[in-house]
Amino acid sequence: MIRWGGTSTALAMLACAACGHAQPAPATPIAKARLAILPTESDAFPVAAEAATASLVKAHFANTETRISKVSLEVVQLSIECVDPSLACYVAAGRSLSANRLLFAELAGTKHAVSVTVTQLDVDASVATKTATKTFASETEAANGIAALVSEATRP
Repeated sequence: MIRWGGTSTALAMLACAACGHAQPAPATPIAKARLAILPTESDAFPVAAEAATASLVKAHFANTETRISKVSLEVVQLSIECVDPSLACYVAAGRSLSANRLLFAELAGTKHAVSVTVTQLDVDASVATKTATKTFASETEAANGIAALVSEATRP
C-alpha cells in the first residue's frame, strides 16, 4: 500500500514544482538599419534628376528606418570635404548622415547619351551592395527608364 505524506511526498511535490516549463527569454528586437536616400541633382539633366529622386523616394526596404536627405550626395561630400566619386568618400558621406546604408543615383553624359547609375551602399561594410547602370539615348528616355534601374538596385 502506498502511503501519502511525510518527507518523501513533500520532496516529490517540490521536485515536480521545480520542473515547470521555463518561460522563453524575450526576443531581442532586431535593430533597424538607417537608410539615407539622397536626392539627385543635375544642371545638365534636370528632368532625369527629378525622375531619379521620385523613384528613389518610393523605394521600400524591410526592417529599415528610411530618411530622405534634404541635400544631394554632392552637397554632403562638399560639407565633409571628400568630393571624389569613390567608395571611401561615399562611406564618409553615409557616416556623416549617421546612416548604415545609402541609396543614390548619379547622372553623366551628353545630349546624345545619358548614363544613370543607381547605387545601394552598405556604409558599415564599406561596400556597394547593389549597383545598376544603363546608358540612355536621351534625357527623356533616361527619365522614363530610371524607375526600372532603381527597382534593380533595390531588389532583395
